[in-house]
Amino acid sequence: MIALPLGADAVGRVLVVGCHSDDIEIGCGGTLLLLTRANPALEVTWVVLGAEGDRAAEARASAEWFLAAADAKSIEIHGFRDGFFPYVGGEVKEVFEQLKARVDPQLVLTHARNDLHQDHRLVCELTWNTFRDHVIFEYEIPKYDGDLGTPNVFVSLTAEVAREKARRIVESFSTQSAKHWFDEDTFLALMRLRGMESRSPSSYAEAFTCRKLSLRVG
Repeated sequence: MIALPLGADAVGRVLVVGCHSDDIEIGCGGTLLLLTRANPALEVTWVVLGAEGDRAAEARASAEWFLAAADAKSIEIHGFRDGFFPYVGGEVKEVFEQLKARVDPQLVLTHARNDLHQDHRLVCELTWNTFRDHVIFEYEIPKYDGDLGTPNVFVSLTAEVAREKARRIVESFSTQSAKHWFDEDTFLALMRLRGMESRSPSSYAEAFTCRKLSLRVG
C-alpha cells in the first residue's frame, strides 16, 4: 500500500459532523486525537446534531476531551430527535447553511452515504450539498444493520491511541452501556480489522471513504 504523509501543517481547519452524541468519537476519534496532538493550532468545528439532556452533556464533555490539545475549537450541540432527521430535513439543512456562511474547512469528516441509519444518510447528503469544493472523508459506524462498506482511505493509529479512544468512548457515554455492542472490544475490533487491511505498523487504523479527490502536483 502506498502511503501519502499528512504533515502536521497540511490541514489547518477541520469540520466534523455527527448525528448523535457518540458518532464522531466512534467514527474518527482516533484521527482527531492524532491531528490535534500533531498540530495544536488546528482549528476544529465539532457539530453534534441530535443530543438532548444527559446525551447532550455527554456529547459536550467528550468533545472537550477529544479536542483537549486543540487551541481553537468550536463545539455545537443541537437537539434534533434521533431517527427523525429526514422528517425535519429543512431545519437540519438550515444548520448546514449557517455552517457554510462561517466555516471554510480544509477537511470535512462526516457520515457515510451507504450507512443504513436514516439520520446518517441525510447528514452525508447535506454535507456534500453544502461543501462541494472541500475534501470530504466519510467515517463508519458499526451497528446491528451490518452495513460496513469497503473504505478506501486509512489513517494508521498507534496502539496507545486506539486503546485510549475505545476506553474513553465507553467511559464517556454511560447512557449507552445497555447496548449489547457498546464496549471496547467492538471498537478495537473494527480498528484492528482496518489496520489489517491497510497494513498499519501498529495493527490499528480508522477507515474512511473519499468519493472525490483532486491532487495538485507542484
